[in-house]
Amino acid sequence: MALAGLTIVWRVHFVAAPVPGALQRAGVSARYVDPALCAQCHPKVWETYRRTGMARSFYRPTAETTAGNDTKTITFNHKASESYFTMLERDGRFYQGRYQIGFDGKETNIIEKQIDYIVGSGNHVRTYLHRTSRDTLVELPLAWYAEKGGSWAMNAGYDRPDHAGFSRQVSYGCIFCHNGIAGIPSGSSEPGAEPVFPGKLSEGIDCQRCHGPGSLHVTTAQTPGANLNNIRKTITNPARLNAERQLELCMQCHLETTSLRLPASIVRFDRGPFSYKPGEPLADFILHFDRAPAKDRGDKFEIAGAAYRLRQSACFEKSGGALLCTTCHDPHDIRRGEEAADHYTKVCRQCHGAPFDRVVASGSHTPSSDCVGCHMPKRRTDDAVHVVITDHYIQRRKPQRDLLAPIQERREADDNAYHGAVVLYYPKNLPNGPDRELYSAVAQVSQDSNLADGIQELTAAIGKYHPDRMEYYLQLGDAWRDSGQPARALPWYEEAVKRKPDSALALQRLGFSLRSSGQLVRAVAILKRALEVSPGDAATWHQLGLVYLAQGLRSDAVTVFEKAIAFDPDMSEAYNSLGGVKLESGDLPRAIAAFREAIRIRPDYSEARSNLGNALSSAGNFPEARYQFEAALRFKPDYAAGQYNYGLALARVNRLDEAQRQMEGALKSDPGIAEAHDLLGNLLLARGKVQSALDQYREAIRIRPDYGRAQLDIGEALADSGDAATAIPYLKKAADSTLQAVREEALEALQQLEKRH
Repeated sequence: MALAGLTIVWRVHFVAAPVPGALQRAGVSARYVDPALCAQCHPKVWETYRRTGMARSFYRPTAETTAGNDTKTITFNHKASESYFTMLERDGRFYQGRYQIGFDGKETNIIEKQIDYIVGSGNHVRTYLHRTSRDTLVELPLAWYAEKGGSWAMNAGYDRPDHAGFSRQVSYGCIFCHNGIAGIPSGSSEPGAEPVFPGKLSEGIDCQRCHGPGSLHVTTAQTPGANLNNIRKTITNPARLNAERQLELCMQCHLETTSLRLPASIVRFDRGPFSYKPGEPLADFILHFDRAPAKDRGDKFEIAGAAYRLRQSACFEKSGGALLCTTCHDPHDIRRGEEAADHYTKVCRQCHGAPFDRVVASGSHTPSSDCVGCHMPKRRTDDAVHVVITDHYIQRRKPQRDLLAPIQERREADDNAYHGAVVLYYPKNLPNGPDRELYSAVAQVSQDSNLADGIQELTAAIGKYHPDRMEYYLQLGDAWRDSGQPARALPWYEEAVKRKPDSALALQRLGFSLRSSGQLVRAVAILKRALEVSPGDAATWHQLGLVYLAQGLRSDAVTVFEKAIAFDPDMSEAYNSLGGVKLESGDLPRAIAAFREAIRIRPDYSEARSNLGNALSSAGNFPEARYQFEAALRFKPDYAAGQYNYGLALARVNRLDEAQRQMEGALKSDPGIAEAHDLLGNLLLARGKVQSALDQYREAIRIRPDYGRAQLDIGEALADSGDAATAIPYLKKAADSTLQAVREEALEALQQLEKRH
């Protein structure tokens, strides 16, 4: 039998096994098997199912599914990020790349990743994935869309200047809904852990997603003397489930209430990410949440919400559970064109046949029998704006606007994200008790939708129930951290570590929080413990380097930054930190090289561009420094530190008016930068605006009373204006500065004043 271009020879040998009852008594549980085994006994269903979008949801790339024609290279200009993306084939392998046009007019920031897998059948979209050396999967920025006969555009969330580039990790949740069941390492299923996919990955959602793991079914079927009844007992037949369990088979992936921040769902903390089995209550595995109240939900139409939309329909609500996804859709085959339209109309007429005939006869309804075209129209989705799909909300009248008109991708940020109560959506209710209170509180804080109220709720629920699982304590620690109070996060991270001392995730969070709180010695100890559990975690190595840097241990910091890079060569933050150490030590060539690599990986990295601008300015290359500063501010217009650094570089080359504008911009973005007030004071003083300069110096000192440079500048300004009495106290404070240059200049100024008087 030919399958996907390969000839399969069925020579699968199994050891004779006892009947299912004996297996269960012996504690044997079913395992997931190669889905191709299903075709041995079910060839007809196998062949028809292969045509469905689910079966073609995840696969290896080919020339047809990458370029789509004979062209070896495709180039797409993404103006928002000032980037060109390429799709190309080389020696039978497929790649997605990116380059920009740099300061010298040549290609720069070149990156290229092999395409290892494709997500999406191509009915609507194909998204390309790269498998890293760490067995993680990353989503590549450029996608292929079916609209317009086939077109290229950015993936959802990428049509913006500061997109994720080649670093957006594919989560366990993504694979759960886009592929077969994946095997993952033990200990990697903690919420927040890095998703790792070792070994071979399945290609497409297979029979076991709806029928359950198949090993017992296969062995029993091949056991001599096994009867049909025993064989059937070893597999789930959805048709024999009640209506609620049947619907949940579809809702495990099609009930997404929103793809925006909320959270839309939470996998229970005691369940692995791939542990759902057909036939069990979906709520035992995952809880779904939505905005509240209902009026705030609006007319959300998103790509993974077919069941969510269907459940809002009067047809569904009044069916008493009889209207299921399979009422219209054959899970084993796909209908197209007129055949599909005729089938859907027949389904509608089961309930609406006679009423439809009456309203047509009365002249109050068109004689068209295309029920779906009017009552379930095709629409452009709000979150994947290049995708047009059927709206499963069955409505009396479709919206009057053009549902296919192009729309702009929404750029979600803190100021336009949903901030309000998060309510349980499915199941409708949970029994009173710990699950209800704890998970409801976690939903409020996990994505910052209802942070203040959620912190109170989660604190109260933990105090009431004292749960054993560490995840609740991590969530509360994260909530305090996200609210800007890292010190209050510490005790909750401590509690998480107490409950699971070998949790790399809990140790990481505690170590990060200790660093933020200034407890550097203990942060080192905790981060080293985390590395004993997970020695290859680049983020932990990077954090350890930052702690060493805060302790003044530059050599140790460099060593661990380089370790972080070795474990994750695409970690732009580690290159930026390494460059910062080299810049402070005066090693400009290595600093510049490190900053350039950080920017090559992530061109929108404004902090790295600003740092590169500083290094280039220090090296006397102001023209390119200016280019890098301006690029940093294009990607992040309100980046106060970048504005300050640019102003400082401008002042160095005597462009004082431009420098003043940058300082004023920096202080508008962040009035709390003492250094910017001090430098603005110097710029104003140079223009003869003495009083305005003094005001800026005083503000710098108010923000940082121990700021020796500002004490020196105001002292010298007062002295030069003839107010020696007021100047002397400032100069004396400057003379106590920890900076040698400030001390020496202050002492010299004091000596000059003594000579004058």
